[in-house]
Amino acid sequence: MSTLRLGDTAPDFTQESTAGTIRFHQWAGDSWVVLFSHPADFTPVCTTELGKTAALATEFARRKTRPIAVSVDPVDAHQRWVQDINDTQNTTVNFPILADADRKVADLYDMIHPNASTTATVRSVFIIDPQKIIRTTFTYPASTGRNFDEILRVIDSLQLTDRHKVATPVNWKDGDDVIIVPSLQDPAEIARRFPKGFKAVRPYLRITPQPDK
Repeated sequence: MSTLRLGDTAPDFTQESTAGTIRFHQWAGDSWVVLFSHPADFTPVCTTELGKTAALATEFARRKTRPIAVSVDPVDAHQRWVQDINDTQNTTVNFPILADADRKVADLYDMIHPNASTTATVRSVFIIDPQKIIRTTFTYPASTGRNFDEILRVIDSLQLTDRHKVATPVNWKDGDDVIIVPSLQDPAEIARRFPKGFKAVRPYLRITPQPDK
């Protein structure tokens, strides 16, 4: 199938996992979702990533976001891997790992890249909103661990900009100043939305303190 793009509906699926059978859209409910893939079980970089995801459980919950991993190995291998992750990363894996042995999810989400591997999934990330729309994608090489601070930062930006007519500038972090979107021109609406005022660096670049969430 063609590559999924931002704004596409995240494909639904039913697949086995370490938490039992997952019916993806039903499981996601009205939460945000981070769906992220791994080339195989018992791989070193992914072991650290799954441990970090578990350690960030409170941060994901605060953002009403549910992480879910996928690997092409079966459930019994996942269960053994989880024991290793918990032991080596000093945490408790508390989210499902999809057992995608038939590559159903990998094919739906175009996670098999023949130039990298004809059998294993690339290390992809999909950030999906409560309407099941794909809002962000990342694809990492096998040698580079994913930056989960960046994943959380993107979720913060998406959730903020969905609520307010703002965009987030370079290297923005939660609490930093934001940019009023150029399409917003009505002075009365600007005054109502941004009571702390703004600085017009250029007519198209108006900086304002981050609105309350």
